[in-house]
Amino acid sequence: MSERTQMVTRPARVIGAERGVGRRRKRTRLHAVTVACLGACIAAALWGVLAGSSSLTVGDVVRTLAGGGTRAQQLVVLDLRLPRVLVGLLVGASLGMAGALTQTFARNPLATPDILGVTSGAAFGGVAAIVLAGGSYVVGSTLLGLGLPVVAALGGLATATVVYGLSWRGGIDGYRLILIGIGATATLGGLTSYLLARAQITDAAAASQWLVGSLSSVSWSSVRPVLVVLVVIAPVALAQSRHLELSRLGDEMSSGLGLNVQQHRLIVIVCAVLLTSVAVSASGPIDFVAFVAPQVARRLARTGRPPLIASALVGALIVTGGDALSRGVLPGEVPVGIVTTAVGAPYLIWLLTRRKEREASS
Repeated sequence: MSERTQMVTRPARVIGAERGVGRRRKRTRLHAVTVACLGACIAAALWGVLAGSSSLTVGDVVRTLAGGGTRAQQLVVLDLRLPRVLVGLLVGASLGMAGALTQTFARNPLATPDILGVTSGAAFGGVAAIVLAGGSYVVGSTLLGLGLPVVAALGGLATATVVYGLSWRGGIDGYRLILIGIGATATLGGLTSYLLARAQITDAAAASQWLVGSLSSVSWSSVRPVLVVLVVIAPVALAQSRHLELSRLGDEMSSGLGLNVQQHRLIVIVCAVLLTSVAVSASGPIDFVAFVAPQVARRLARTGRPPLIASALVGALIVTGGDALSRGVLPGEVPVGIVTTAVGAPYLIWLLTRRKEREASS
């Protein structure tokens, strides 16, 4: 090999080695963040089992889970607190992953199921199941023979279809998608208020309590639908990770690299809608989790897009920790939806302000 050739090829090798080291460092940091979030979720789950009016120790919880403990401890741990903690973990994970999917798909941190109208569509379906069926969702009311999770999923899917269809103009623009989603959210909010105004007082009270976003009425029957959907949908969503990386390059470039853009979008939207809908059906609409969790995970991992697993774990941590905080620290039992709103709304204002300052400086 000539001296001139060595001078050309050697820097390329050095650059390739540096890029490889950079990728390994990013993967290592992502894995470390994921493990740390998992440990935090376990700690929050333990706190959630301990928090409440009935004081328990860690030893009491361990003995009860192992089959011992008093009858009162078994009632508190196994029948009341454990399903509540599990639903919080599953709901938070579903919302966190759904937010990561929609934000990456739209290439905009504001494009969450809350903003795009999916949450409002699922909430409208849930209120319809509660009000029009003439009974509380706690005792398993149905609408047209369909359970609350199914009706919520149909409402979320229908809203996502309308918003996506109205946003399509030879492609999807993130800001147009958000604006149409805001309009759909406002419309569905008005329809939901109309249903509440026309409902019987008992049904309206049950629906209003559900709309706040609370884990106070969950039971073991609430765990199964969320668990099944998350176990089925999460692998499908994770299989789209490589395609999500390509979609960040834009429609034309990703299509040129062999990505079927429309099929990819359909899979991502269906996964996000199903995850959001089943979460809403279990606990009511818990706002801002799908917005905050992916952004926190992305900043912790320092990745170009929200990582799916880390976003799910951060979402689980937010919901479970917020519920434990409301029961163990705050006066009275504040619904977890209020806690997440109190945290998420200032974060949204900060993000919008930061984007505005960045645009003004550029």
